[in-house]
Amino acid sequence: MTKFFEESREQSQIKAKIVADYFFAWATVITRVQRSDRIAYIDLFAGPGRYKDGTMSTPLLILQRAIQNPVMSQRLVTLFNDRDAAAIRALEAAIDGLPNVKTLKHEPMVMNEEVGDKIVKRFEKMQLVPTLFFVDPWGYKGLSLRLVNAVVKDWACECVFFFNYNRINMGLGNAAVREHMDALFGIQADALREQLDPMDPAERELLIVERLSKALNPDGKRSVLPFRFRRPNERTSHHLIFVTKHFLGYDIMKKIMAKESSKAEQGVASFEYNPADARFPTLFELNRPLDDLEGMLLQEYSGRTISFRDLYQAHSVGRPYVDSNYKVVLKRMEEQGMLTAAKPEGKTRRKGTFPDDVRITFGVEG
Repeated sequence: MTKFFEESREQSQIKAKIVADYFFAWATVITRVQRSDRIAYIDLFAGPGRYKDGTMSTPLLILQRAIQNPVMSQRLVTLFNDRDAAAIRALEAAIDGLPNVKTLKHEPMVMNEEVGDKIVKRFEKMQLVPTLFFVDPWGYKGLSLRLVNAVVKDWACECVFFFNYNRINMGLGNAAVREHMDALFGIQADALREQLDPMDPAERELLIVERLSKALNPDGKRSVLPFRFRRPNERTSHHLIFVTKHFLGYDIMKKIMAKESSKAEQGVASFEYNPADARFPTLFELNRPLDDLEGMLLQEYSGRTISFRDLYQAHSVGRPYVDSNYKVVLKRMEEQGMLTAAKPEGKTRRKGTFPDDVRITFGVEG
């Protein structure tokens, strides 16, 4: 792990920014609901807190922003763990060195434990306050479906984990780490191994992420959003995987990931993926261009009336589009007479706008 913190690679900075930006956007929503006077951030592979060049890693970014926020400074509970004792000592020193860290109502908790069954069982038995878990292992040891399930089971609990694609890709064919791969992919593992053998590298990546996404969402009640990191040579190094049970969290993270994407076509973010195909629906749908959206809406909603809010929540999950993409396409469709839109009775609407409560009626296709 030490080598990982020797420099602050650009992808590490982006990863930390995505996690920190999401945490505070999500926490702002949770504090408005006020079902709990505490909000937690837990990092099970926290590292020393700073890269060798002095750049803050995720734990310090979270704490620094909480110190500067009057609400979060009184509500945030943090737990940082790492099995490396030297990293923990460095992290404790880095935390103590943060200006005004003592203004936090809840002192950051630091542990030095191996992530395994003991920690998983502890989380399985606990009823958690609203919590964002960040799991960033150096490889794959400790990362399991059981761990993710244990940490997202309670209200407003979500998980982001860094998925080391190269090591897991190699591990799937390595009998010595079969137990770790089975823990991560569950019942999907054996079928995945069989399918991977004849595939080229690009297909392997698509299938691995597709199967992981399905394993993380066994009952269809969660949303899984992957974001890829590539090296300058265009080879994939990692995926950041987000798991949530609520559309609002999914929407917030999608917009943050879209903003950090390296490119966008027609205003639709890339999420760092090359075009996939229909054999891998999770990644295929995340690569649909804006031109596809009009046809999809006509096909799926022809002759139907639906509010913008319900349309967006029902149609956008698993696709790359954010609300602004829908509004661009709906405005164009309205101008072409392909739909009509109106506010509820007694309310006025400015043509070309699509607030949440506007009712949209799609014309019959063809």
